[in-house]
Amino acid sequence: MNALAIRAIPKPTALRVHRQAIRNTSSSASRCPSLPAYPADLARPRLILALESSADDTGAAIVSSDRRILSNVVIRQDKVHETFGGIHPLEALKGHARNMPRAVRRALDEASVGIEEVDAVAVTRGPGMHGCLMVCVNAGKGIAAATGKPVIGVNHMQAHALTPLLTFPEPPTFPFLTLLCSGGHTLLLLARSVTSYKILATTQDDSIGNAYDDASKHLALPWSLHPSRSPGGALEAFAAQSPTEPAPDPSTLTPALEGFPLALRGKMEFSYAGLKSAVQRYMLRARAEVGMPMGEEQKREVARAFQRAAVGQVEEKVRLALQWWKTEGRRPGDPELGGLVVSGGVASNTYLRERLALLMTKLHRPLTPTLPEPLKLFFPPPSLCTDNAAMIAWAAHYRLALGRSDPYEIEAKAKWSLEDLERDAGDVQSVKGQGLIDGS
Repeated sequence: MNALAIRAIPKPTALRVHRQAIRNTSSSASRCPSLPAYPADLARPRLILALESSADDTGAAIVSSDRRILSNVVIRQDKVHETFGGIHPLEALKGHARNMPRAVRRALDEASVGIEEVDAVAVTRGPGMHGCLMVCVNAGKGIAAATGKPVIGVNHMQAHALTPLLTFPEPPTFPFLTLLCSGGHTLLLLARSVTSYKILATTQDDSIGNAYDDASKHLALPWSLHPSRSPGGALEAFAAQSPTEPAPDPSTLTPALEGFPLALRGKMEFSYAGLKSAVQRYMLRARAEVGMPMGEEQKREVARAFQRAAVGQVEEKVRLALQWWKTEGRRPGDPELGGLVVSGGVASNTYLRERLALLMTKLHRPLTPTLPEPLKLFFPPPSLCTDNAAMIAWAAHYRLALGRSDPYEIEAKAKWSLEDLERDAGDVQSVKGQGLIDGS
């Protein structure tokens, strides 16, 4: 605690400082009933300090109930993990242990907020790498217990799904489709409420983000090609670069590159293990047949062929999901779909964004004819697509508004399905009586 320079103060006064008129909470909630339902007469917006360490980025953020991101600190470990060709779990855990105190201190300083002004502490409880998750969970529990704040465990994927409700002036309304694509997950969901999700398609093997990382590794691409300093971002940037010489005809390459096939056509299921293997086999054949390192333009054609197949699979599953909604999923009385939310690290990929925008236009008449225009796409800003603590704080506001929190004994959950959220919502305790919720 000394490293964080946290000033503990008595509980009765902890939430009665810096009173000010609330600005946007009630008006935002009236426009979009999916926003946190805090009492309209709050003396000030609620503040949540959130911690995130589910993979390789260490995050801490402070977000207010009136949708202001006061700070959002992300400390990356890419220089360490690039030497391993991907995330090394033990090195990631050690990095989080080093970085978390600094991230928390920075989040408080950048927000100009004292710990006494924070109403709750949120942590990424899961899913993710168990050892990494334990860093933010234990740090958050310690801060909360020492300062008398409630602790709120958040599902990482739920936080990704709810990010547009924080970032868009006119957020999507329920129900909406959600595509969560990252290094650990590839999920297509129907979101009916903050806690109600139906999984329409998932992957039983590798995620799209893992496939991007693996293909980038086989192509020996430096992570520095992309501002995100990630292997998947490097492949995206490399494929988009203008060639230094005319692009070769793929059929004339040695060996011939005829494109990579789409997996599980016509099925609501993702699979990227085959695509990963296809790229690896092509690279091995090329080395064997040519007997020298592959040229830059041939590597670029491989990157582009990979990206077409990886994103093409996403396009097909989205089309199938819209078909399902039209013929089976929509219940009597259901409103129109509120949009397609695309989040997770891969959601920052420009090629994916462009292809999905074209797809929505193409499918408007056959699958969403009752909408006045193509189904709206909601992409968070790239900085909020990748793992961050701001989205964790925002998801926690929904529970704090209901007066709910978790016991200090909560533990990390490496596996945690979004379909279990409604059931898990009962495993909470009330924070009324702690000065957090009006009427306590």
